[in-house]
Amino acid sequence: MSGRRALVLVTTSYPIRGDGSEAAGSFVSDLAEELARHVPVRVVAPGPRASCETWSLGVEVFRFAAPEQPLSTLKPWKPAELLTIRRVLDAGEEATRRAVQSGPTGHILALWALPSGHWARRVARASGVAYSVWTLGSDIWTLGHIPLVRTYLRRVLRDAKACYSDGLKLADETRRIGGREVRFLPSTRRIERTRTEPLRSAPPYRLLFLGRWHLNKGVDLLIEALRRLTDDDWQRIETVEICGGGPLEPVVRAGIDAFRAAHRPVELHGYLDKAAAEDAMLRADWLLIPSRIESIPVVFSDAMKMGLPVVAMPVGDLPGLVAGHGTGHIASATSAEAFAHALARALDDAPSRFLQALSGMSARFDLAGAIVPDILRMLQARQQGAHDV
Repeated sequence: MSGRRALVLVTTSYPIRGDGSEAAGSFVSDLAEELARHVPVRVVAPGPRASCETWSLGVEVFRFAAPEQPLSTLKPWKPAELLTIRRVLDAGEEATRRAVQSGPTGHILALWALPSGHWARRVARASGVAYSVWTLGSDIWTLGHIPLVRTYLRRVLRDAKACYSDGLKLADETRRIGGREVRFLPSTRRIERTRTEPLRSAPPYRLLFLGRWHLNKGVDLLIEALRRLTDDDWQRIETVEICGGGPLEPVVRAGIDAFRAAHRPVELHGYLDKAAAEDAMLRADWLLIPSRIESIPVVFSDAMKMGLPVVAMPVGDLPGLVAGHGTGHIASATSAEAFAHALARALDDAPSRFLQALSGMSARFDLAGAIVPDILRMLQARQQGAHDV
């Protein structure tokens, strides 16, 4: 790009502690650092208080004060929580304005549509700096089903100069809501490590769940599916690692206690930082994705790049990416029983036979080679268009 006008990334997902609790935030920080190799980047992100910090060379972070509890979990009919929502919305907009006004700015990219796209839209209208939106599953599958919110979401999408979605089916639904062109652009983290210990070709196998302990992520379905495995199935398992944290912690811990009482090889860990998560993937033979709602989870692209086959529920784009490309096993339905059957099939299979398909899928999720160049092309086109006016 000619000139040094900055790209402002507006997001509600960005690392604070670096303890692994912000999987999407890890992707955004990797994206910001990779983009900063080409253009100055300013990030608007939540934090414990309003501040400005230097994240890395070429990346400034403008924090706005926000509670740890996600806005989507707050109840606007409760006066105290409504006040919290109002304060965060005002703080996010003010931080976006400060980031845009702190120096020459070429474009605003909102990750994700709400509330980030709301802040980008309002600041863009006041400053004249164009914005684009990248939608996430929660934007469309959850907020997009609320009538009044859907109406405003449509405005945010339509006023954006460009619109992306991080899933194929998600892009189709975003297109229906916004009535505009939407391009598929997967979210993926930077992975610089490769597998040194080969996948096993015979049991016993090492299984891994890595994610939030939330209904959407299906960790409760995983616990129930593991209960349904037979003694013969468990003979094929060296260990099951369940890593993460979240509101279903009591369910997870109760399940782990029952497995331990039955002498099943199940291990429980909290959130893992990026390095520890990569270690866990590199020692596993199967990654478990029991989600009820999903588009293309970041953990899936991580697995592809580390040569790890998956066992997944048939949700979002996973059936096509898993069954359609031979990168693992897909359950026949979104249920604990169906996931148990898929697990049993995986335990009777050889993970090593999926290596060629995993290598081919990995190239589709290359942050430096595919994702960042796509965004830079969009920025170049928008800048050229502005010069032609």
